[in-house]
This record gives sequence, C-alpha cells and structure tokens, in this order.
Amino acid sequence: MHDIEIAVVGEGLAGSVAALALARAGRKVSLVAPQRNRQDRRTTALMDQSIRFVDSLGLWSVLEPASAALSVMQILDGTTRLFRAPPAQFRAADVGLSAFGYNIPNAVLMQVLSDAVTAEPNIARIDASLERLDLQADAAHLTLSDGETMTAAFVIGADGRGSKVREGADIATRRWAYPQTAVVLNFSHEQPHGNVSTEFHTETGPFTQVPLPGNRSSLVWVVKPDAAEHLLSLPLEALSHEVELRMQSLLGKVSVEDGVESWPLSSLMSDRFGKGRVALVGEAAHAFPPIGAQGLNLSLRDVMELVDLLKTTGGLPVDADAGDRFNRRRRPDIMTRTLGVDLLNRSLLSDFLPMQVARAAGLHMLTAVGPLRNILMREGVEPGRSLRDMASSLRTAFGRKKTG
Repeated sequence: MHDIEIAVVGEGLAGSVAALALARAGRKVSLVAPQRNRQDRRTTALMDQSIRFVDSLGLWSVLEPASAALSVMQILDGTTRLFRAPPAQFRAADVGLSAFGYNIPNAVLMQVLSDAVTAEPNIARIDASLERLDLQADAAHLTLSDGETMTAAFVIGADGRGSKVREGADIATRRWAYPQTAVVLNFSHEQPHGNVSTEFHTETGPFTQVPLPGNRSSLVWVVKPDAAEHLLSLPLEALSHEVELRMQSLLGKVSVEDGVESWPLSSLMSDRFGKGRVALVGEAAHAFPPIGAQGLNLSLRDVMELVDLLKTTGGLPVDADAGDRFNRRRRPDIMTRTLGVDLLNRSLLSDFLPMQVARAAGLHMLTAVGPLRNILMREGVEPGRSLRDMASSLRTAFGRKKTG
C-alpha cells in the first residue's frame, strides 16, 4: 500500500499543469499515467489570464520564443445567406493589452511541461494507468494497471472523456454530437499575418486561422464529415489551393504542411465537477468544439481553482469536502462557456431565418457599440474581469465624489 497526498490521473496538458501547479503550491503529487510518445501537431491559443498563470509557474520564458501573439481577432461572414453579419474586429490594445493571448504548438507545450514535471521534487511519476477508483469518506483507493494499489487524500481526474476517475466517483455525463468534423493543419503563407487571427463563419462551422511564428499559421476548418474525408484525400498542393480559396487569399499563396488531421466534433459536460475527495479537470469534466479558444483556457481555470483550494504552507490535510467545494465554484464558468459555444455553433448550422437574423444583429451590435465590444473582449480573456473593472471604476468615481 502506498499512501500519497494528491494523485493526478492523466498526463495531458491539463493533468501536467495541475500536477506542476499543485506541487509548486506545496503539495506532494503523484502523477499517474503510462509513458507514451505522443505526436500532436495541433496548436493551442492561451489567453492573457492563462499566460499569466503559466508565467507564475516559470514556464513562459521557455514557451514565448515558439509562440505567436494574437493582437487582433476578426470575424468575417463567409456564408452566402440572405442575412449576413458585418465584419467584426477586436483589438487587444482597446482593452489595454499588447495581445489577447498567444498561439503555441501543442508539441512544444507538452515538452516544456514534461521537462518541468520531471525536474519538480514534489512530483512522483507512476508509469501505469488507473483501473479502478473506490471513493471513500476518509480516502480514495486506486487500483492501477500494474496491479499496485494505493490510497490518496485527493484525486484529480485529468484522464479525458472516458475518465476512470469520473466513473469511479459515480459521476454521470451529458454528451451530444454535431454533424461536423474539424480538419486541423498548419500552413505557411506568402503575406505576413501581422498577429491577426481570422475566423470565417461558414454554413458548416468556423474556419479559423491563428498565427504561428514567422509566415505560418494554424487552421481549424469545421466541415461536414464527408467534406472532411474529401479534404484529407487531396494532395497537399490541391488542399493548399482549397485553403487559399476559403481564405479569399488574405495571406497570399498558401502551402499546407504534412500532418493534416481530422477530429469529429462532440461535446461533454459532467453532471458534477467534483465530489468528496475527487475533482475533474479538462475533458474529464467538459469538452466542446474548438470555437473561440476556450478549451484549454477553461481547463487552466479549473487548475487555478484547485490551487486556491488545496494550496498549503504548513502541510494541512486535504478537507474531505474539497471536491464538493470545487464543484460549486466551477459550475457557473463551465456551464456558461459550454452552453455559449454550443449556441454559437448551432447558430452557424441553423437554416432557421430568425436565428440567422439574431446572429447577424448580435455581431452588428458588437461592431457598433464600443463599450459592449470591450466588455466581450475582457470576458473572453478573463471571465469576470469586466465586472471587476466596472466595480473598481464605480468605487473610484464614488470616492472622488465623496472627497469633492
């Protein structure tokens, strides 16, 4: 029997960050995951709040050289519908930021995290997968794939959509699928991107170009499954031509790189995000289409909340209800983001005319009303930020009035 303080199950991006952050916060962590050589050619856009958190872990100076700033984000209506939305452009400078965030190759993220985890004295790696979790009031009992058993004061499930931690905690999920597939690729282009990310809204979903260092960008192209099969069957030269056409040659001649992938789109949301001595993070708790750069940023906010709940300066034991408190704290953010992404995606697919009018009117409001646009930008970067800024402004104004 091995008694451990915190077990993090799963070594993806969310699990690795959770293990590292809690170890740096003073906890003894065991990272439970089989060693694998994963190839991931995708990229992840981390928003300003996430970048600041990664920087607090001492990782940003290593990641920054491989990253590209997202200084401007624009939405263009690429549909042929009767009611089309006007172009909408969002500039980080308008909310006092040099960039909304940065786009980082997943392979770089994973390597930097792996090196940091290996070097962290408060983390012990366990090269096995979880077979069964028995959750009790006094401890969580883990049975591993190598036959070993251990008890933990707290377990963090970062083991993806088929989470064994979630199953062992008897937490149900709601799942739904979309008639869409995301084609994911990287490409070089003739014209500089100027740190501008462009999202075309099409009848099958978003077509989103995100800057990479140099004259390179990443792309998530959401299409119907049969269209995805067709795109993946094309030679790179022909696929490059299709990408350039869809982009309306905004970046000039395009050259798609090797490693084109596709992912069927679906969503998942757990009925609970924590329970007793268990918390769920990342895709064990929530998963949705790659729209609006929300996925990993939402997962990192899970981790930030866990650090706030579990950090210690004096070896304090983990409370038996920590998972329940985590669930209450995270529920509003997770539900709002999941439902918001779902609604936006369905609005793109809908042929219902009032839905199309509402989407076009909403984007028109954002372009025409500066304060509303700024609130949305702040909320996209950091949930609750606009409300805090508004409260701070009111306090300042009230203080001046009172002084006068």
